[in-house]
Amino acid sequence: MAKTQRELAFLRDLYVQDEWTRRFNELADKHIDLSDSENLLYINAGTGTHALILEQKWGEKTDIFASVEDEDQLNIARDKAAAISSKVDFSTIRFEDDAFDAVLADGSFIRPDGIEDFIADAARVARTGGDIGVFFPGVGSFGEIFSLLWEVLFNEDLGEHGHAAETMITELPTISQVEAMAARTGMVNIQTEVANEIFEYDDGKAFVTSPLVEDFLLPHWLETLEDEDRERVTTKLAELIDAEDHEMSFRFSVKMNLLTGEKG
Repeated sequence: MAKTQRELAFLRDLYVQDEWTRRFNELADKHIDLSDSENLLYINAGTGTHALILEQKWGEKTDIFASVEDEDQLNIARDKAAAISSKVDFSTIRFEDDAFDAVLADGSFIRPDGIEDFIADAARVARTGGDIGVFFPGVGSFGEIFSLLWEVLFNEDLGEHGHAAETMITELPTISQVEAMAARTGMVNIQTEVANEIFEYDDGKAFVTSPLVEDFLLPHWLETLEDEDRERVTTKLAELIDAEDHEMSFRFSVKMNLLTGEKG
């Protein structure tokens, strides 16, 4: 049964932030320097955890604004900010062009076919010469999952005999493709950092019922299937994981990409 927007906001805050988003945040933290920035816009700040951390580190000289995706995440972020008397300005508004010295954008749940528009929006709100950082999963991610999904879809005669799983693999952008996207938005001094992260689950059931997978990843991967078929594929996927890995835990890897540059 699909979760409500409010339920997804709480799951993102309680589980997904630490399991998933935190790892992207740590990659970004290694390359973020706001010492010359009077203000920062954080796009897709979720329930606000990372924006609040950045404010604690840079807030004395950098004003931090954060846009979130919906009202339920906004309420959680604002409550967290109020609890620690943070000055981060959380909202759901669309910010003006050329307004920020630095922009950081969380594309970890942006669909691959929407990455270029997402990068373009990050560049839009940056001032000329402003720093831009966008993070997202890149090519080579989820390979262990996609190979199993292909087998399940083929065996169950779904997803055009596994073609859906092949699309999942090929739609993830390569570094060169993403850097070309950034260049088309007018960004310069473009660089990409990549970190390989491993996710581990006790067994197939633990994997398919984890909030990250059940509520945030699988709904996109299986969106072309009917509800009944999605449930069947999920069940078969868990069974195949256990059959393949026997008593071992199940692991999959993600190539976490951080694209950085300046607005030209």
